[in-house]
Amino acid sequence: MGIELELHSERPRKGPSLATLLRGSYEHGDALADALSALVRHGSGKLGRVDPYGDTLFNEQEAEAARQEVTALLCGCADERQRAALLDLDGLLEACAATPGSYLCFVGD
Repeated sequence: MGIELELHSERPRKGPSLATLLRGSYEHGDALADALSALVRHGSGKLGRVDPYGDTLFNEQEAEAARQEVTALLCGCADERQRAALLDLDGLLEACAATPGSYLCFVGD
């Protein structure tokens, strides 16, 4: 199970949304799913809402709020794969928060 990330310039439509895709992250899927697994199980915070099996969208305000959660996860992360995945996630959350009208899509398996 993995979670890929896609930053879109506007709310993506169902199906392939290449027209709105600004940036994607596809190399940390399994590590990101592992890093978020404890939050997802407990439904904690914004990141706890991420569906590891479906798609979850964050708008720019939700992305900004989730950045604090990533910082907390990074402080307790000893696994380098998960750390790299969380740093990548943080960069995409930051870009989403700074881009009016954008959405970050968590694409679950």
